[in-house]
Amino acid sequence: MNGNSENIHNIRFGIAPINWNNDDLPELGSGYSLERILSEMNQAGYEGTELGNKFPNEVSALSELLNTFNLKLASSWHSTYFVLNEQENELKNVEEKVSFLKEANAEVINIAECSGSVHSDINKSLAAKPILSDPDWELLIGSLNIAGEICNDYGIRLAYHHHMGTCIQTNEEIKRLLKFTDPNYVNLCVDTGHLYYAGIDPVEFIENNLERIVHVHFKDVRKEEFNKYDSSSDSFLKTILSGIFTVPGDGCIDFSSIVKILQQNHYNGWIIVEAEQDPDKADPLHYAISSRNYLNSISIN
Repeated sequence: MNGNSENIHNIRFGIAPINWNNDDLPELGSGYSLERILSEMNQAGYEGTELGNKFPNEVSALSELLNTFNLKLASSWHSTYFVLNEQENELKNVEEKVSFLKEANAEVINIAECSGSVHSDINKSLAAKPILSDPDWELLIGSLNIAGEICNDYGIRLAYHHHMGTCIQTNEEIKRLLKFTDPNYVNLCVDTGHLYYAGIDPVEFIENNLERIVHVHFKDVRKEEFNKYDSSSDSFLKTILSGIFTVPGDGCIDFSSIVKILQQNHYNGWIIVEAEQDPDKADPLHYAISSRNYLNSISIN
């Protein structure tokens, strides 16, 4: 298939291992070997990926595996707990991760503050998400700016990942984070699925925040499942199991407009396809290929 990046200027398309094996629900896709996952990523025409729970934690083994399947490491998720834990220890954890990422030739770390988060607890509703106090905000903003300085020292960009069930979920929370963090140190991993889920128009948000976006996650939403979701009782993981997320082109988000905006404004980072689905119900290779074909079809030639 035609997976050439010449059609899409400097945008590179990758796909996350969560399409095969879920980090928060590791029983989903537990039977997939890492070699099969990477082989299918390559087969579907993607250039890169992100770290997942099956990946080796030794750089030479990781690099050898990725090279075997002609893939690059784009980035990695990293949970921080600045509000709950000692800042010094959290910053040390960030430095360890970015040192690893630098050695593995990645470019971005996707940081999410997970103090009090309910996103990985199937028994806690999204209504129980943490709300930061003003002192919490001050602590988080200051800590992220320091973390961003550390990342810069390693040539890695800190891209904050807003996420359902965490303290940075809503439009107001994302805006406050962007307003008070230093753009020299802290920018954004924008996730289309989490924007839509939080009641934010992804097209409008991306258009209005282009100067802070350094990494992009493309996740689509099945509107019929989204309309059934009840924040007062449903947990994030319960909605994952119901099939709320899918790959671009299979849901209701206007990716054609988003790609056009990114290309016209010379975005030159990664776009990572994510779809937190049950692989027993949604064959990952089928969805990876259909998404790649769809993204090729909406790219500007």
